[in-house]
Amino acid sequence: MKVSELLSKQEIKYFTEKSDLQASWMFAFTWGSIFAIFTMAYLWTNPFTVLLAIVLLGGRQLALAILMHDCGHRVFFTSDGANQFLGQWFASKPILQDMPIFAKDHLIHHRAAGTTDDPDLNNYKNYPVTKASFKRKMLRDITGQTGIKLLAYVVISAKGIFDPNKRQAAKPFAEMIFANIVLAVVVSLLMSPWVYLLWFAALMTSYMVVIRIRQVAEHGAVPDLFHEDPRQHARTTIPSWWERMLMAPNYVNYHLEHHFMASVPCYRLAELHQLLKMKGAYTDTRIFNKGYVEVVRHAIGAEA
Repeated sequence: MKVSELLSKQEIKYFTEKSDLQASWMFAFTWGSIFAIFTMAYLWTNPFTVLLAIVLLGGRQLALAILMHDCGHRVFFTSDGANQFLGQWFASKPILQDMPIFAKDHLIHHRAAGTTDDPDLNNYKNYPVTKASFKRKMLRDITGQTGIKLLAYVVISAKGIFDPNKRQAAKPFAEMIFANIVLAVVVSLLMSPWVYLLWFAALMTSYMVVIRIRQVAEHGAVPDLFHEDPRQHARTTIPSWWERMLMAPNYVNYHLEHHFMASVPCYRLAELHQLLKMKGAYTDTRIFNKGYVEVVRHAIGAEA
């Protein structure tokens, strides 16, 4: 399926148009909701609100990952400078990512999707898996084992900042630690130091859970992982209302559309989905309309 086979030049121009207003709103809403969650836990502190905050913050961290993703594609803001600065410091660094490193590998993923050269293949090539296997993966994520591995990698890599021979390579990882120190200071001044620990706890636990589910939903147990047509190796999921906050922020659920045309900003993907559907592009394509629960059941072979 090629873009030119389904969309006119005018339609392509429309869907690839960037909007600074929409991009700015998505950044503002994401960070506004993060601080609203912090405030909830701070003002009404009890075991329920603390646990709820950790769960919700994992979804907000995924929201930042999607903003980083679009800025890394340079399709979010009209200015490359805005994409670079905001995507780096207000999206990637707080979640222990580096946008240039991510973008380099991710662009390869787009070029190699549907082949054995896909650098992300290990994240989903073994699906479907057994129910027991998936439970073990979830247990590692929920208990922080997966997150601790990520943190250890960041800390060990950042140590190189003190070695003149390794300083340049270690700089991105040192910046991740610096960004989180800044966030901790801001939250401490506005509320209390313990509130930042909610962010850290979410990074180590709930965020690991939602990104795993997202990866499975995007490419796990698809019709044909090694087919060049995105309708075979990628998936779109229509989330329920509560899944939008946790597993599908910032239109990340429209992954088939993203692989169809990566130059489309995420804020236009829902509209692109409707147009492609209307044009008959999905006649023989399964769209998971019952949300991520349906996807997970499919990925562990538990569908009725």
